Amino acid sequence: MLGTAWDYQDHPDEFLDRLEALAGMGIAVCNPPDVVRWNADKRYLRELEERGVTTVPTLWLDDLNHADALEAMDDFACERIVVKRQVGAGGLGQHSFSRAQLPAEGWRMGRACMVQPFLSSVVEEGEYTFLFIDGAFSHGVLKRAAEGEYRIQSLYGGYECDFEPDAADLARAQSVVASLPFDRPLYCRIDMARLPSGDLAVMEAEMIEPYLYPQQGPELGKRMAEAILGRLG
Repeated sequence: MLGTAWDYQDHPDEFLDRLEALAGMGIAVCNPPDVVRWNADKRYLRELEERGVTTVPTLWLDDLNHADALEAMDDFACERIVVKRQVGAGGLGQHSFSRAQLPAEGWRMGRACMVQPFLSSVVEEGEYTFLFIDGAFSHGVLKRAAEGEYRIQSLYGGYECDFEPDAADLARAQSVVASLPFDRPLYCRIDMARLPSGDLAVMEAEMIEPYLYPQQGPELGKRMAEAILGRLG
């Protein structure tokens, strides 16, 4: 099982090659290398969108500079954007720019990136996480940002709250899992945020090494063990 491989985004080829090598030796890798390869590049969100999943509006760029940031705000008709790495994790290397606080004229992202309009709901309401084990919903978590911050990761002062989704929100998360282009993964974490329309949109579908929030899901260990035993026959 993949554990704390939290630097894979800095060594993606080496990481994926290692997983392929393990599978080539007959070792059952969870989640499997083909799932991990698909999930390692955030462009998988484009495929989910093509499959009918509601995603956050996104521009996919090979790089981004001062002029690109302004152009993105014009495209989205917004005052603030968030720029993320296409291959990234944990909010590392992420930036947020506004018309009042643009990157310096000579600044460049320096890598392939994804640009999205800033969603105020992430700060005001939080980001919703839905945990699925072997395709079945396990538990939910509401992640909140610290005062004055927009990133919800604990590295930036973010914190978690218990969350019991209503039927509509859970159904939207379940539809994301149902839209994945492969059989149900052993574990899957669907992160979502609310659009101005009120709909939940996918921010990420994590199937590599996501934190599964066992504190908020006391049955997680049992569910995971039963799913593993089932796969081992």
